Amino acid sequence: MVKKRKTRITKGEVLLYSVAFLSLFMTVVSRIFFSAGITNLSMNIESQANDIEAQKKVNESLTMKVNELTAYDKVKDVASDMGLAYNNDSIVIIDD
Repeated sequence: MVKKRKTRITKGEVLLYSVAFLSLFMTVVSRIFFSAGITNLSMNIESQANDIEAQKKVNESLTMKVNELTAYDKVKDVASDMGLAYNNDSIVIIDD
């Protein structure tokens, strides 16, 4: 007859298993939190990119409006509406 031995888990093994389980658990939890943080950061970057694109469109529209308002015909019309005479010699062109 063969005697069955009871295998006992020692304190060192319990500590080792506990540390291994805790490390695994913390790895999973930290990975979830870091993934959530990265996702949030990516969403913020996309939002900022969309805001930049919208502002570029507004700037382009305003530039077109400035170009339209500073056109020769517009300036001449405004001057004549105000009762001013067009004098080609007094026009100064300033380059940016």
